[in-house]
Amino acid sequence: MTVLTVPGITNLRDVGGIPVGSSRVREGVLFRSGNLAHAGAEAEEFLAARVARVIDLRDDSEVGAEPCALPGLRIDRVPLFSGSVASFLLGDVSLTGLYRHIVTGGADRIVQVVRILSEGESTLVHCTLGKDRTGVSVALALAAVGADRDAIVEDYALTASQLPESRNRAIAKWLEERLPIAHDAIAVATQSPAPVMRELLETIDAEHGSAADYLLASGLTRAELEALGTALVG
Repeated sequence: MTVLTVPGITNLRDVGGIPVGSSRVREGVLFRSGNLAHAGAEAEEFLAARVARVIDLRDDSEVGAEPCALPGLRIDRVPLFSGSVASFLLGDVSLTGLYRHIVTGGADRIVQVVRILSEGESTLVHCTLGKDRTGVSVALALAAVGADRDAIVEDYALTASQLPESRNRAIAKWLEERLPIAHDAIAVATQSPAPVMRELLETIDAEHGSAADYLLASGLTRAELEALGTALVG
């Protein structure tokens, strides 16, 4: 994968290059990032040249608080889980618990994301940070086409190093002051540990057979799964 530096877009990268058997994920097809609320002219130029459509995984309250700064983009809204981000922080849900909630309660929406990716247009997937909802949906799409498991986990784990340290310190301080008993909240807000994603993918394998089988059981068609492989791998 390639980390891209574009002012106004945090945690931006192209996952192209990840191994898939003897092939690789195509470059310039699947991008991931944090939100586009602070995107300016340089970001607009980059997106106009490289991205055909955007998938926004945030809920209505997040979009209302930080709307996309580039109204000309073709955006598909796919809120990936029910409930607000704040509710998970207040409930002291662990990352493992959060991801379990996403794959069990949001399977139909993950299928929507994968269905869009299967159409083959260059697509940017994002949530607020590009960490959890983006991390899970991108990982499942990659796993479904047979991408190397270690590389998928590495791509997910890379996010923690892409978040501004000043932001992480401020979030941790805020949480410690207001939610002193919410021990998992800081991890949910700032971390992307490799073992968490590896455990999620292994759990899906154990329960469904594979990420592809999970998606098929959740409503994706075999034709769409084949199209996803054609779109992403080359």
